[in-house]
Amino acid sequence: MKIALLGYGKMGKLIEQIAIARGHEVVCKLGSTANSSDWQNLAKADVAIEFSKPDIAISNINKCFDVNVPVVVGTTGWYEHYDAIAKRANTQNQSIITATNFSIGVNLFFHVNKIIARVMDNLPEYDVKIEEIHHTQKLDAPSGTAITLAEGVMAELSRKNAWQLGTEATSKSDLMINAIRKDDVPGTHTVTYTSAIDDIEIKHIAHSRTGFATGAVLAAEWLQNKHGVFTMNDFIGF
Repeated sequence: MKIALLGYGKMGKLIEQIAIARGHEVVCKLGSTANSSDWQNLAKADVAIEFSKPDIAISNINKCFDVNVPVVVGTTGWYEHYDAIAKRANTQNQSIITATNFSIGVNLFFHVNKIIARVMDNLPEYDVKIEEIHHTQKLDAPSGTAITLAEGVMAELSRKNAWQLGTEATSKSDLMINAIRKDDVPGTHTVTYTSAIDDIEIKHIAHSRTGFATGAVLAAEWLQNKHGVFTMNDFIGF
C-alpha cells in the first residue's frame, strides 16, 4: 500500500515507521513547508493519513478528495466542518475515516464508557466529571478524546446536557472536562462518578503515541476499496 502522510511531525514520523514495518511504502510526506510540487505526489498514494493541525485539516481532506485518495483523519479541532466534509464524501463517492483517537484501547474505553453511563442513568446519586492530561504541545483543549467521552456519557446519561471546559459547573446538567497540560504526557483520560458514599473511576493511560499511530495505519489498511464516511466503530465492529 502506498501512503501519503499529511503532517510530518512526531505523529507523522511514528506512523511512517509503523507503516514501513508493516510492508507499506510512504510516497509523500507533506509537512508545514510543503510546496505545490510536493502535493503532486499525493495522487500516487492509495491512502492518505492526516495528522496535521486543525486550521489546515479541512484543506488537506479536500485535496485528497480532489484526487480520489481515501483519507484517514486523526487531527481534531475541525469538527464544526464535519457535516460539509461528510456530504462531499458521500455525494462524490469519496472515502474517509475519522476518529478523535485511533488507539484500539481508547476505542474500547469509549465503548465501556457508554455502558457505564447507561447504568448510571438509573443512579442519580452519582455525579460525573472528566479529566484529560496531555503534553504541552497539544493545541486544542479539551482533547478530542475527552469530547468523545463526554458525548458518550451524554448519549446515555439524561441528567447531563452539555459539556463545559473547567472544574466548576454552573448547572447540574453541565458535564465538566478538566484539561491539564504537562510535559511529555501522551494522553491520560479519566471518567469519575462521585457520590457521598464512594467514587467509581475508569481511566485510560497511553504509555506512548504508538497506539495512536498503529491504529491509524490499521484503519488505512481497512479503508482500502471502501467508499463512504466511517468511524472507528465501523472498523472495530461495535
